[in-house]
Amino acid sequence: MAIDTNKNRLPIIRDLKDFDKKSGGLVERVIFNNRLLVVLICAIITVVLGYRATKLEVNASFEQMIPQSHPYIKNYFDNKESLKGLGNSIRIVLETTKGDIFDPAYLDQLKKINDAIYLTPGVDRSMMRSLWMPAVRWTDINEQGFVGGPVMPFDYDGTPASVQHFKENVLKARLEGSIVGQGYTSSMIVVPLLATNAETGKPLDYKKLATVLEQDIRQKFSQASGGAEPGHYKIRIVGFAKLVGDLIEGLHQVLGFFAVSALIATLLIYLYTRDLRSTLLLVFSAACGVVWLLGLLQVLGYDLNPYSILVPFLIFAIGISHGAQKMNGVMQDIGRGTHKYVAARYTFRRLFLAGLTALLTNVAGFAVLMIIDIPVIRDLALTTSIGVLVLVFTKLFFIPVALSYIGVNPKSAQRSLRSEEGRQTGAMGAMWELIARATERRFALPLVIGSIILGCMAAAVSLTSLQIGDLDAGAPELRPESRYNRDMAYINKHYGLSSDQFAVIVKTSPDKMVSYISMLEMDRLASALRQLPGVLATNSIAERARGATLGMYEGDPRWLTLPRDEKTIWMAVKNVVTDSPELINANASVAPMVAYLKDHRADTLKEMVKATEAFAAEHNTEDRQFLLAAGSAGIEAVTNIVVQEANYRVLGLLYLSVIAFCFITFRSWRAVIVAIVPLLITSFLCEALMVFLGIGIKVATLPVIALGVGVGVDYALYLISVQVAAQRQGATLKEAYGLALRFTGKVVALIGVTMAAGVVTWVWSPIKFQADMGLLLTFMFLWNMIGALVLIPALSHFLLGDSKFIGKQSMSR
Repeated sequence: MAIDTNKNRLPIIRDLKDFDKKSGGLVERVIFNNRLLVVLICAIITVVLGYRATKLEVNASFEQMIPQSHPYIKNYFDNKESLKGLGNSIRIVLETTKGDIFDPAYLDQLKKINDAIYLTPGVDRSMMRSLWMPAVRWTDINEQGFVGGPVMPFDYDGTPASVQHFKENVLKARLEGSIVGQGYTSSMIVVPLLATNAETGKPLDYKKLATVLEQDIRQKFSQASGGAEPGHYKIRIVGFAKLVGDLIEGLHQVLGFFAVSALIATLLIYLYTRDLRSTLLLVFSAACGVVWLLGLLQVLGYDLNPYSILVPFLIFAIGISHGAQKMNGVMQDIGRGTHKYVAARYTFRRLFLAGLTALLTNVAGFAVLMIIDIPVIRDLALTTSIGVLVLVFTKLFFIPVALSYIGVNPKSAQRSLRSEEGRQTGAMGAMWELIARATERRFALPLVIGSIILGCMAAAVSLTSLQIGDLDAGAPELRPESRYNRDMAYINKHYGLSSDQFAVIVKTSPDKMVSYISMLEMDRLASALRQLPGVLATNSIAERARGATLGMYEGDPRWLTLPRDEKTIWMAVKNVVTDSPELINANASVAPMVAYLKDHRADTLKEMVKATEAFAAEHNTEDRQFLLAAGSAGIEAVTNIVVQEANYRVLGLLYLSVIAFCFITFRSWRAVIVAIVPLLITSFLCEALMVFLGIGIKVATLPVIALGVGVGVDYALYLISVQVAAQRQGATLKEAYGLALRFTGKVVALIGVTMAAGVVTWVWSPIKFQADMGLLLTFMFLWNMIGALVLIPALSHFLLGDSKFIGKQSMSR
């Protein structure tokens, strides 16, 4: 039977004089009866926000990456001032490839680097450690007791005698493996950072600091000096600030991918429409949506960070998706002979509600991410939601209005109409006919059964094998071969204490930390943690007090213990604090027990948390608490806990919001199931793919599935809306779905490929987590599209077949 593809049986009007401009809904009349005003407003907003977008900064923050309201992180913030050196810091290593560090030229180069970084804004100068800092001391024992002083002699002048004196001090201080590399071919400068710049009072500018590290430190001091040969010195820098600098550097390359994505989208849409003007309009409008978003972010005081940089790509892709639906509708109406102005209004009338519902569903899906207690993900959720709301204006309003002015190429319109009416021949026509046959039982049954089996297998893999946190050594944000990870590998190899520090905060009332029982309990915790395979070494005031006590009693091994006498233990602690003030605070109420881990993999961190929690549960008292967590590994362990708790909660709330919007749209639980099942299967397949690729659920990957579902539901909304409308007119399921394929299904396929092609460029990003996100989003965009095209008709056969659907008013929209 012939189906009226014009859902509301809208008449074909060739002459604009015959069109009643007062027809349509209120929103339609306001928009199209004031077209010029709409265009002018959009142009003004684009210029203003475009100017503001040029001022948008790219930055990152250490605090923004951690779950600030988690009790364990609150413990860290509450005691932050007493835990200097365990927060955000960088480490700079100067290596000599000729000889060793006991060389005047090397020491001169090290002093220049030390002085340069010492004067850098944002550095906590009081806690800096290097061979040139007086806080790095040697200690020895003689007949009178302890003697010591700075490792670098005050009278050092570069002569052989002073160099020899310095060498003796280094050996007495036993610095090899801590701030002196094994083999004495390198040394380290440990640079703790402040959260704010003391000179300006503003948050630390990581981009600027990273530039200083790269240009004023590495590039400047890696050059030969003091008669050394070229390549004599190598500088290695690790730490959050340097990592952020490398990420920001990579972001500038990623921004170049945006141009590639736009070009790919333009080519694909043009190949589909063969109409240059409407294609350029669509791409221009999508770009305007990105400009609006970036400008609004600057107005609201936000910066772009390594995670939110994906938002412009997503907004561009979503904008292309909705714009293509509008353009397709206008082309088909013009192909029937309708005036371009009337065609634009007809398309707006038919697709506004479906488009608005889809965009609001996207907003709800992205907004769900705001429940995650990590500021950077909340910012991602907020910026994405703002970007999608922007599309309400640039896509639902501006594109139809603009098309009412410029129209489309008549030949392209006729080609689109022939396709929509099912007159397309060749391989493409055969493919669409084959997909439409998925409504038949002989195809629907194996498709549904096979998809459910595949989904169950993927769910089993996900539930049993998907891990939380980092699964690789080094900085997983960057590729293994990156300079940062090479520097990290060198430092881990040549220095005994790793950068993965897991610190337990031991807290007592003032002065009670320096008591035998407090020291003993801290020592017991260190002993318990050293039994774990992931712990390389531990360090605490208790362990160091043992060595100090040994020294006070002429090195007698029987005194390698914690003294019970209060005066003796106070004296031992005093000797330790002289060299290591970071091990206990000024009023002796807070002291960290630091465990150095072999890596920061999820299993290692989980084991540390479990062991510490068990110890605390048994040994905590009113006067003494063992609190989690500080140190880079401790904070990452808490982040993993938050991510694990949030993962399925986010997905549950996301699907609940999508189900709610689908039910509002279709008013039928059967249609909701048809829309949701393909999305659910794709989600499990994506998680199974993560297991296969060795990607864990972490801050970078947690939003991926939510973003994929939020975008993927658009396909179902457009397809089922047209299918339902046709069935309401009396079409059979096969006829109705065939119409949905011709009217909007081909655009769904186009957009699925276009969006996937846009984000697949991220695979070549130097930032590994963006490459991972690009791969996963590409997979989700394609499989959501395929699942929608193939599973919707198959599921409809069982849930929305003729006998079960016709006459049910609940399906009317």
